[in-house]
Amino acid sequence: MRAISEATQARLDDEAATFCHCWKLVRRDGVAQGFTNHDVDLAFDGVRYEADAGLDAATMDARLGFGPGAMTVSGALSGASLTDRDLANGVYDGASVEIWLVDWREPAHRILLDAATLGEVTRSDSGFQAELRSLAHRLEEERGRRFQRGCSADLGDGACRVDLGAPAFRLVTQVVSAASASTCVTPSGGFAEGWFTGGVLIARGGVNAGARLSIKAHRLAGGQNVFDFWTPAAVPFAPGDPVEAIAGCDKSFATCGSKFANRINFRGFPHIPGNDALLRYASRTDVGLDGGSLFL
Repeated sequence: MRAISEATQARLDDEAATFCHCWKLVRRDGVAQGFTNHDVDLAFDGVRYEADAGLDAATMDARLGFGPGAMTVSGALSGASLTDRDLANGVYDGASVEIWLVDWREPAHRILLDAATLGEVTRSDSGFQAELRSLAHRLEEERGRRFQRGCSADLGDGACRVDLGAPAFRLVTQVVSAASASTCVTPSGGFAEGWFTGGVLIARGGVNAGARLSIKAHRLAGGQNVFDFWTPAAVPFAPGDPVEAIAGCDKSFATCGSKFANRINFRGFPHIPGNDALLRYASRTDVGLDGGSLFL
């Protein structure tokens, strides 16, 4: 149960209520932004809440127990701090959100309604709609390890332990050209073709600053890197934009050893028989079905 002061409760009980909603977004890079559905800006706890962002609650679903609730907010892409480019480039992916009920006459009288995580965002020509997932949705996330052939770790995390800061796995460079938002060209840097396939290209500045784009394919053409992306950037890269490419991993045992020399930290089970082995039947002439090891 929320603890509400007597003064705040008295204002809630007043026939002429003066409350509005405020949303505080904290991005993964630590940048905090505020928005309100009031008609003037508000400020508290060191954050200014913009009134001209057009943000408003669309739907809310609250549940008893541990079931994850959900809320949808919508807004216009007119605020200087909330742009279509940043939404498209994933700058707000996974941002934490605080939802406040605030007395606009005196913001010291406020109630924290909910805390959530920014989920799926859909955009239109002049606006957007964002899903806010309650903290209870984390209870549905997978925990522990699964028996699978591929590695369950993410490249460079605490389980993998590969140092992605090493020059062999990182290329800091600039864009040479970009035919579309789904691709860009950079100097090769001496890396072999396919080295960055499955990796990430990070825009360190320029027109797509902050974007993290998953690399679908890494090719060499004319002595230069050609990166193709799974999801296009908000706008095509411009020549000279600073970018950083991080090597990719297909999570196989072979790649873990040959590319990263990290088999000791492999978080998969590469010797699990596949479905083909499980469905085969015993035969005197079939090599490998004599009860011995399949891998020795």
